[in-house]
Amino acid sequence: MENSVTASEASAASIASAAPTPTLTPVVSVKPVVLEAPGRGEDLQVRISAPVSGDGLPIVLLSHGFGSSFDGYGPLADFWAAHGFVVVQPTHLDSRRVGLAQDDPRTPRIWRYRVEDMKRVLDGLDLLEAAVPGLGGRLDRSRVAAAGHSFGGQTAGNLLGLRVLDPVSKEEADLSDARIKAGVLLATAGKGGADLTPFAAEHFPFMNPSFANMATPALVVAGDRDDSPLSVRGPDWLADPYFLSPGDKSLLTLFGAEHSLGGIAGHDVRETTDENPERVALLQRVTLAYLRHALGVEDDSWRAVRAELAERQEEGEGAALLGRIESK
Repeated sequence: MENSVTASEASAASIASAAPTPTLTPVVSVKPVVLEAPGRGEDLQVRISAPVSGDGLPIVLLSHGFGSSFDGYGPLADFWAAHGFVVVQPTHLDSRRVGLAQDDPRTPRIWRYRVEDMKRVLDGLDLLEAAVPGLGGRLDRSRVAAAGHSFGGQTAGNLLGLRVLDPVSKEEADLSDARIKAGVLLATAGKGGADLTPFAAEHFPFMNPSFANMATPALVVAGDRDDSPLSVRGPDWLADPYFLSPGDKSLLTLFGAEHSLGGIAGHDVRETTDENPERVALLQRVTLAYLRHALGVEDDSWRAVRAELAERQEEGEGAALLGRIESK
């Protein structure tokens, strides 16, 4: 049988070889770990995934998209954990498994409960560490990142300095957290106001973010075919967190990617409209390299993946068909 390799597969393999990564390590996941949450209405359930070996492990708090749960995002959570990170995933109140009613009094501030969930995770690291057999004493709490997809991207962004015009108080609150050293914002909403569709403006009044104070380093990931039904602008709306925020930022634009960015929400899940294993493999490598760079673990893999993508783009082939990276 003839062995054929597509250009995108070859380029993804090239990037993988060019960007050094830690040795693949078996992962242990524990769920649910319950954190008491007075005033939330119910306790917070969390999933922790960690490599079975290694010390000085950096931490990623991963916030799911609207309606998902801590069982989502295996293609990212499992990959990061297998390459040396402890990944902590809370299940927010908007999860389908919680089933919060639209007329529930917590609904107007659901965005803020999400941010409080993330802070509660940070405050409860002792309990979370103790819940995973063999994890004790292996965390590096000076290296913590926040990541999120879609609504989760706004949640992570709040910890980086993004501010939301609260529809209840009509004020912008600073919910940033100095414990968060870097972020990865995946398919995250842009400006509100006139950029929103009438449906979004009516049903999601918290979608009026300001990026002016989001100074913490971050990687923004956007698909160039992510034509959100929440905005009148088209795919470029998802790049706002990069262009409208100060500080060290990078933007990974994935060519041909829709809101699921090739399938990050899970393996064979119904939310995926643009399934593409090569695209997911590239996203895994780029996000891992960025996290290691931004948290001060090592810089070689980030330099390598950026150089490889730039070279392919200049040549007009290979990985340029998958995406590009720009930084400021």
